[in-house]
Amino acid sequence: MTFQTALPDARTTGTDGTAEAAIADALVAALPGAPLLAQRHVGAPLPGAALEAGVSASYVGAASADLGLILLDRGELLAAGGADPTTVRIVDVLRPALEHATAVIGGGMLGEAVDGVPAALLDAPDTVVFDLIGETGIAGWFAVQLREQAAPAAPRRDVTSRLGRISGVEMSLTVEIGRARVSVADLLDAQPGTVIELDRAVGADADVLLNGRLIATGEIVVVDRRFAVRITRVLDTVDEG
Repeated sequence: MTFQTALPDARTTGTDGTAEAAIADALVAALPGAPLLAQRHVGAPLPGAALEAGVSASYVGAASADLGLILLDRGELLAAGGADPTTVRIVDVLRPALEHATAVIGGGMLGEAVDGVPAALLDAPDTVVFDLIGETGIAGWFAVQLREQAAPAAPRRDVTSRLGRISGVEMSLTVEIGRARVSVADLLDAQPGTVIELDRAVGADADVLLNGRLIATGEIVVVDRRFAVRITRVLDTVDEG
């Protein structure tokens, strides 16, 4: 796997003049534990075993991105985040930092973070990889692949004519009414009857996610005594990757 460099664009840029660097700088600023520096990777490819120890996520919006984060000492990270490794997943500890990083892009939503970094992300010619450097050397790596806004979709009749073979495939549709950020201590103290305030006001639109990716917003309704969602807005950009 050979890592290519990406050209700067019109978005916010970081210390080396690229949008990817701005994302990496925001990530290391939010990671728990000892301070790290993000520096463009050069030299040998990453060891394959490291990919299995990482986490990855996709950001969907006007500009989208695929992210891969590998930290070599997970135990130190969990301890720095005040987490109990028997009850808290590493992806949950890292998610606030990933959200802080993708806030640099703006206008979208971070999907679910999962274990492992796909090799295809590092093989992509437009992926930029950063070394995460601490006081004792390399502490991990961070990969960013930015994707520009997709071209306007073809008319529905043209798309439909090409979907005959997969029209019966089922996908997971999720409706999210809100989120909350709580500390690990508060989460472990939760009991039946505990109230957790979400980040949405009453009557605000809910997010509609397809396989974990934001595609639309809608309002919650009741149909035949079952909850349902009425679509109010379909996003202009839907990640087709």
